[in-house]
Amino acid sequence: MNSILKSGFAGLFATSLLSSAAMAGDLVINYDDLNPAPKAAFEAAVEAFKAANPDINVTVNNTDREAHKSAIRNFLTNDAPDITSWYPGNRMAPFVDAGLFEDISDLWASDANLSSKFNAIKPTMSRDGKQWGVPYSYYQWGVYYRKDIFDKLNIAEPKTWDELLAACGTLKDAGVTPFTIGTKFLWTAAGVFDYINLRTNGYEVHNALTAGEIKYTDDRIKATFANWAEKIDKCTPVKNHATMSWQDAIAPFANGDAAMYVMGNFSVSAYKDAGLTDDQIDFFQFPEITPGLARAEEAPADAFFIPANAKNKEDAKKFLAFIAQPDIQGEWNKTLGQLPPNSDASINTDDKFIVEGFETVSTAAGLAQFFDRDAPAAMAKAGMEGFQKFMLDPSKVDEILADLDKVQAEVYK
Repeated sequence: MNSILKSGFAGLFATSLLSSAAMAGDLVINYDDLNPAPKAAFEAAVEAFKAANPDINVTVNNTDREAHKSAIRNFLTNDAPDITSWYPGNRMAPFVDAGLFEDISDLWASDANLSSKFNAIKPTMSRDGKQWGVPYSYYQWGVYYRKDIFDKLNIAEPKTWDELLAACGTLKDAGVTPFTIGTKFLWTAAGVFDYINLRTNGYEVHNALTAGEIKYTDDRIKATFANWAEKIDKCTPVKNHATMSWQDAIAPFANGDAAMYVMGNFSVSAYKDAGLTDDQIDFFQFPEITPGLARAEEAPADAFFIPANAKNKEDAKKFLAFIAQPDIQGEWNKTLGQLPPNSDASINTDDKFIVEGFETVSTAAGLAQFFDRDAPAAMAKAGMEGFQKFMLDPSKVDEILADLDKVQAEVYK
């Protein structure tokens, strides 16, 4: 913690926004994760900030994520804290557009130099050419697989779509289901859709679709669904996936009935809890589909924002500048088992999944925030329902896409 505090003091004195002449005040922070590791990482950062700023009285309100989602619009409007956790991309857009989040472009352009150190994730924190929050953590998605099964069947990590389909054929011939997934709560199917769309059409088409600028019946999106249908046919998912949560879907992965899982890095601890070891599981980037297409990745981020109605914006900016520092972000994400958005932050080099994840996101041409964060809530709900329906019966694709166009016309009008 000493290195964190030293870095904290250095960063605070180096940043023009953080004048030592600032008046003492009360700083209220609303946070949204009661799980042990996120809670511990957040509390450690708060304690470091308090030690570096003894004249600021910090009050934390921590609730579970779903309660936070339900309450945020109300407290932003009626009794705003000075800082709140929330999500980048289109999930922040309604609050930005409603004037409920503070423009902090001055912080990004300040001596803290966020624009260069957070360059990879800056687009997802930007709207209307301005920046609205500071991310503290993100994590890669990709394909987690049973390395022991791949080794036994002499399957190499697939780099291309054809190699993936061939690997699926080898697995099926050996009596192994290629992919596990649980779509009971829908978002897992969105991860598969996003990756096939990113690899078929690229980052700009992903953004255009989630922004309502192109239709679901567009030929490019139809091509995505055609590739997805091929995957369902040749890379058969587990049966009854619509009745399983993502955690339920770990069982066939752990017992060797299924060999791959398109999922985020937060799932690794669950694989280990199910009895798998580092030697049995590994990770690869979702394979190329369209040759030469720039590789974008799914890398959902968590961030902090200053409400427009905050009472203590000066100290709120101090806190955001503090948690943007590389030492703070490095320690925070070692506790979380995730990746620090600050490019100067250290990562846990003892964790092979973090090392592979850092390589994945740091070399990506773009970072998508995930379908249900990049699309408005109503569109995301309808889209994910359509994705699950498609996985259950790909022959209904025309009906599904036409229905999504209708929803899109209502949501974005």
